[in-house]
Amino acid sequence: RFLREHRSEWADSGIDAYSAAAIKAGPCTLPGSRAGSFGGQVILPLAHTIEHEEFMEVIKLENIGHYREDMIMPGDIFLLQLCSGVDENAVGTCAELIFAPIDASFSDDAPLLPSGFRIIPLDSGVDASSPNRTLDLASTLEVGPTGNRTSGDYSGQCGSTKSVMTIAFQFAFEIHLQENVASMARQYVRSIIASVQRVALALSPSPFGSHAGLRPPPGTPEAHTLARWICHSYRCYLGMELLKPVSEGSESILKTLWHHSDALMCCSLKALPVFTFANQAGLDMLETTLVALQDITLEKIFDDPGRKTLYSELPQIMQQGFACLQGGICLSSMGRPVSYERAVAWKVLNEEENAHCICFMFINWSFV
Repeated sequence: RFLREHRSEWADSGIDAYSAAAIKAGPCTLPGSRAGSFGGQVILPLAHTIEHEEFMEVIKLENIGHYREDMIMPGDIFLLQLCSGVDENAVGTCAELIFAPIDASFSDDAPLLPSGFRIIPLDSGVDASSPNRTLDLASTLEVGPTGNRTSGDYSGQCGSTKSVMTIAFQFAFEIHLQENVASMARQYVRSIIASVQRVALALSPSPFGSHAGLRPPPGTPEAHTLARWICHSYRCYLGMELLKPVSEGSESILKTLWHHSDALMCCSLKALPVFTFANQAGLDMLETTLVALQDITLEKIFDDPGRKTLYSELPQIMQQGFACLQGGICLSSMGRPVSYERAVAWKVLNEEENAHCICFMFINWSFV
């Protein structure tokens, strides 16, 4: 629903104009009735099937076209859009938003180049024979190391379900422009993924609600406990407080840590360290979410010089307990370069004074 009603939050009108101009269409009259408007878009409803909550509409994006040397962009852009499953929660259902650029006078046999989104709840129990099933991805994502589904553990605690989103975009091109269009397409889809991740995080239940939205993976401590360990270990090794004085209670510590202006992120002590926790600034810097964070390895965010520095400092972190790293460049999960003034890494100890993870703090970071 958000993607449909707030297109400007994720879509690039220039790309819409390019796609529309690339579609050759024959003359016809646009069907439509009474028009309603929101967010700078004009919606022309074409059909609505109440039974399955499916409707088709034409979106008119007004006055966004512009002139390019290789192509004349239309002033108003029209998209034929199909939306379904938005309000359905039944087993085996999915939500889809599919759209294609059209000419204002398109004919019945005009070519359509659709793109869009599909969202499938992971714990909906979709039958394997369902035509809406995206291969076996939904079940595979929720299988733990012992082969047991873990979605029940998460959904019961978080008050929400996990879903898998399929994003598919198509781009028309002339053969001599193939490389240029391919480069533009990759960059555009990356920006859409980043936007969708931000939207998903914003629409998720509050991490400080009664159901503890910051639910960690199985076998790791609760976020409140981890926050205390992070602050206590920082004080022990660096001799100063990580956070400004806050009221008593682990929930207050977690909330302050979550809103800390510097990017904080924890990684495991495995042979190939992966991230297990990050505060809001850390998620913003990595351009990811708490769920997707666990798929990012530590070495992935550093360039070659950064990796060499990291590997040389790791023994010191484990022996001395901390290390201060010079400023440099790292990479977000989307491949965007991020500069930081300096970084601090320290060993996080649990209640038994055993090493649980390593916490990194990137100070004064910004996208290059």
